[in-house]
This record gives sequence, structure tokens and C-alpha cells, in this order.
Amino acid sequence: RRRGSIPLRIAPSPASMIFLSYWFFVFACGFFALYLLPLIPAVRRVVLLASCLLFQVHFAGPAGMAPIVVLAAITYLCALSGRRAWMSAGIAAAVATLVFYKYLVFLAVDGLGMIAPALGQAAAADLRGILPEAPPLAISFFVFEFVHYLIEVRRGGAPIRSPIDFVLFAAFWPSLVAGPIKRYQQFLPALEQGVRGVAGSDLVVGALRVATGLAKKFTADYLGQVVAFWADNLAMLPRGERFGILLAIGLRILFDFSGYSDMAIGFARMMGIRLPENFNWPYLATSLTQFWQRWHISLSSWVRDYVYIPLGGGRRGLVRQVANGVAAFAAVGLWHGAGWNFLVWGLYHGAGLGLSTLVLRSGARLWPAMPTALRYATMALGWSATMAFVLVGWLFFFYPVPRAWDMLRLIVAR
Repeated sequence: RRRGSIPLRIAPSPASMIFLSYWFFVFACGFFALYLLPLIPAVRRVVLLASCLLFQVHFAGPAGMAPIVVLAAITYLCALSGRRAWMSAGIAAAVATLVFYKYLVFLAVDGLGMIAPALGQAAAADLRGILPEAPPLAISFFVFEFVHYLIEVRRGGAPIRSPIDFVLFAAFWPSLVAGPIKRYQQFLPALEQGVRGVAGSDLVVGALRVATGLAKKFTADYLGQVVAFWADNLAMLPRGERFGILLAIGLRILFDFSGYSDMAIGFARMMGIRLPENFNWPYLATSLTQFWQRWHISLSSWVRDYVYIPLGGGRRGLVRQVANGVAAFAAVGLWHGAGWNFLVWGLYHGAGLGLSTLVLRSGARLWPAMPTALRYATMALGWSATMAFVLVGWLFFFYPVPRAWDMLRLIVAR
């Protein structure tokens, strides 16, 4: 299929395939057998470093590692230089690398191709001869963490001077493929605590978290099969049952994403290292604003801090606030993949957040005077509207825009 397109069937995420592979099982058993020995911190740090490099080499390959190694070296040296101009250049290099590997073909085929189809196809053919079949493993996560690091150092934060600690921050294998996106100010103290020793409670809590993630992943894979069957036979289902595919997709993506996060957080906790939480019961949110405070928290907070606020946030009036939110969520959409469906999904949520902001501001004036019963009714209405909006949006996340639109028409048809 065309690079950047989305299959009609929902496949398991690459992260789940990595954590469920036989190689990873052997790798994890060997790693923890060494890491949990009564080692001095320096030796345990080396064991962790070797495991991160082995993980990356196995799953990314030498060709996939090369651009990440170069970008990591640039990031490390630019931060150490202490010069704002060098750090700005490092940020530009990171963003340019992401665009080159992940979006260049999309821009040629679907961007330039809209203006001059023949020219776009020719450019795409040339690019496919240069670029690898798939972008380097986890390049989006590498770039977001490198950009965060350089921005914070440029703002006055202390750079990571130890090259070993920098590599551990950059290539920490539990969070490498699908997050959570780490902040170096929180990760380094957690790393220091982990290499000093692992408490028995950390092992138990971490193992239970991994087990929870595995259960979610198996549930997500089963729901993926259900969704694929319903999507292929949607027109033949009774109209009242067609809404079920929205719920199945919503649960599937929740269990898939949060299940991976649970495993990543659990494996790190078994090392005595605490990663940030990434999900907080998002489907209990009573507004879209609250939903994004609970869903993929490390991504939404990154976009807030490094896209939305630098654009002006909510400091320049309501119209500018809504425009900034739409722009930020366009970035959220494209971060998930190079395709029109991801961009549409991001713009959809950006526009929805603008509307949610208007509603919440209006309701804030009335809320103190509301009777208790009316408050509960308002919260129930907010929850229902939020879930309907989110579940419909998942169609555009998973399917090409024309396919998603056809499915939506079938679902709501009378």
C-alpha cells in the first residue's frame, strides 16, 4: 500500500508486537536477571545502557540507528555548548530530521501532488529511492524528547554532562517505542534512584502493572478483530447495532495505548525508575478539555508547553486562543502519522476544544448558582457529549477520510 496510507483493518500497534515477541521475552528475562543483582550503581548503569543499545540495534537495525545516533550527538553537543544559537540550530535539526523521514513523501504526494500530480508522483518516486521503507524506529519520540531537552537547557536548565546518562535518557527501552514522553528533569533523579537499588515493592507493583498492560493488549487485539468484522459488514448490521463499532473502536484504542503505557511504566518500575503516568480514566471526562488532560498526558502536555503556549496560548484573546489550539492539535494529529486522516482528526479535536472552551467559560458564570441536581445533570450531559465527540473522531483516526465519512453516514442513517 501507499506510504502513509492507513489500512481498513486495524492492526496491532508496533509497540505491542515488540513487547509480545519471543525475542523480547528472552531479552527481558536476561536483563532483569542481571539488573536485579546486588550491583554497585555504576555497574547497574552500564547494564542498563547495554540493554538499551541492544534493544535499539535489534529492533531498529544499523540503518535505523544511524540517523538517531547522529541527531543524539548533535543534541548532546549543542546543549553542552551553552550557546543559545547552537541549541536553536539543534532544535531545527531535530525537526528537520522528523520532517525528512516521516513527512516528506506525504508532502510530495498529497501536498505537491494536489497542485501538480505528475510532479508530485515524480518527486515521491525519487524520495522513495532515498528514504528507507519506514522511518527510523520511534523517531517521533526521539525528536520530541530532544526538542524538549534543548528548549529547557536554552531556558537555563542544566545540561546532561554524562554521555551515559544522556544515552539512557534518549534510549531508555521501556518508553522508547510509544512513550510516555519523558522530561529529563524528572527522569534523571528517577534514574539515579533506580540504579542505587530496587525495592521489593517496586518489583511487585511493576510486575502487576505489566500484567495489567498485557491483559489490556490482548483485549485490544480481540476488539481489533471485532472492529474489522463490523467495518466490513457495517451496511448489513441493524441500524441500532451500528453504533457499537464506535464503542468497540474507542475501547480498542484505549486498551491498546494505555496497555502499552502500563507495560512501559511497569518495566521501568521493576528497575526502580518511575515514569510519568500517561492515562487517567479519560473516558470519565465531562468535557473535551478534561479529556485531553487525561488522555496521552505526556503528549498533550508536551504540545501545550512547546507548541500551544509559544504560539500565544490564551493570552491574546479568545479568537487567538482557539486558533492556537487548532494549530497545536493539527500537530498532534500529524504526530501520529503522515496522512490526511490524522490531520483531519487533529483539526477536529482542535475545533472541538475551541467550542469546549466557549461552553466552559459560559457555564462557569452559572455553575455557582446551580442546584445540586442540575449540576449532576449538566455533568451527565457534558460526559455524553464528550464521549460522542471522541468516539466519532476515532473513525477519522483509524480510516482514510472518505472511508470514515461513509462509515459515519451508515451509522447515523435513518
